[in-house]
Amino acid sequence: MANPQYDVIVLGSGPGGYVAAIRCAQLGLKTAIVERENLGGICLNWGCIPTKALLRSAEIKHYMDQAASYGLKVAGTIEADLDSIVKRSRGVAKQLNQGVGHLMKKNKITVHMGDGTLTGPTSLTVKSEKGEEALTAKHVIVATGARARDLPFAPADGKRVWTYRHAMVPTEMPSKLLVIGSGAIGIEFASFYNDMDVDVTVVEMLDRVVPVEDADVSAFLEKSLKKQGMTIMTEAGVEGLKVGANSVAATIKDSKGKVETSEFSHVITAIGIQPNTENIGLETVADMDRGFIQIDPYGRTKSKGLWAIGDCTPGPWLAHKASHEGVTCAEAIAQELGNTEVHPHPLNRGAIPGCTYCHPQIASVGMTEAKAKEAGHAIKVGNFPFIGNGKAIALGEAEGFIKTVFDAATGELLGAHMIGAEVTELIQGYTVGKVLETTEAELMQTVFPHPTLSEMMHESVLDAYGRAIHF
Repeated sequence: MANPQYDVIVLGSGPGGYVAAIRCAQLGLKTAIVERENLGGICLNWGCIPTKALLRSAEIKHYMDQAASYGLKVAGTIEADLDSIVKRSRGVAKQLNQGVGHLMKKNKITVHMGDGTLTGPTSLTVKSEKGEEALTAKHVIVATGARARDLPFAPADGKRVWTYRHAMVPTEMPSKLLVIGSGAIGIEFASFYNDMDVDVTVVEMLDRVVPVEDADVSAFLEKSLKKQGMTIMTEAGVEGLKVGANSVAATIKDSKGKVETSEFSHVITAIGIQPNTENIGLETVADMDRGFIQIDPYGRTKSKGLWAIGDCTPGPWLAHKASHEGVTCAEAIAQELGNTEVHPHPLNRGAIPGCTYCHPQIASVGMTEAKAKEAGHAIKVGNFPFIGNGKAIALGEAEGFIKTVFDAATGELLGAHMIGAEVTELIQGYTVGKVLETTEAELMQTVFPHPTLSEMMHESVLDAYGRAIHF
């Protein structure tokens, strides 16, 4: 083999891939990135960022609809301009896509646009309109991400049956929407369209919505969504979809076994993801499980020089987890190449926060109460409601709570679970606490500013030990 052209080639430029490439470049490694579509990957172009732009529009509309409760008068009716909402969302994505391009140039990372296919653990070909190019490196990082999983009996057509990608750029506003699946993606789109005055039904096969969250959070969210006008069906399943020119007939079995057919204008399928690992040369160089690349805590595969990160590897499938893996992987590669200054740490999956940007927001880190008990912990649990917080009342956002779970013997913070306004910004306080191996003692002695929503974090800890002040 000829001398490698690069120290590292990253296949895929999502939040895992481009971060890994930048960290490699920072460590003095000659780095290239291969991308078949858009720099920034799904998260930046079709996922995390543009959906938050849509949800921000929905949030503004929600507050405008509630203007009277804040002592404000709005002249005329408030209407959603779908084209403008989508245009703003795409503009945000475009701006950030260009930002990633700038970061590649700034860090002297070579970008190869085209379809990359491994020809060995440390070599690949890139096919584009310009032809085919062979690349080699000392190390290759696979960061090809994942895509929405289709229903086997009704694949998305982009017209009546949508994935998140179609739901992000609708050409028309649904009149009656069915959302299949109540994980983060399904619930976020259900929340967006509900705030846009669409009649929304959510069907979840498990016994509660957002089933990975704490049971108390799930129960609170279901109650809130129903109050907002959504129809929520748990322990239910969609058994068939018949797609017509202007509608979709959905056959749904409810929790009691009753089967009925209802008509919807559109359907969003949010039933999980499928890793993008087919037909890229992984068959003989990596161990796979249901399409996901098996790795060690640093991102190594079974083949020397081949690494993998992000949504094409085992979960949780979150952008920030992919980015963190990218840094860890880059530092481990640099260490193998002789850099003694870096000291990579394996990923602590127990300290990865999760956020869902519905209304109300959800955020969590660590074990749920049930998981802590299953793991054999004797626990202390604190719970503080938004109604007991002055800032929440002043904001007009008094619905929600913060729950903390501690090991009764050691005081270790095992988990934290929140639902309510801005909790996606609050959760990082507990996440830092977990990484620092904080106990209840340090959290109790921390001074929280007043008036803030963060005071509820303090009160929840105090409540776990019978010391809550304001409730």
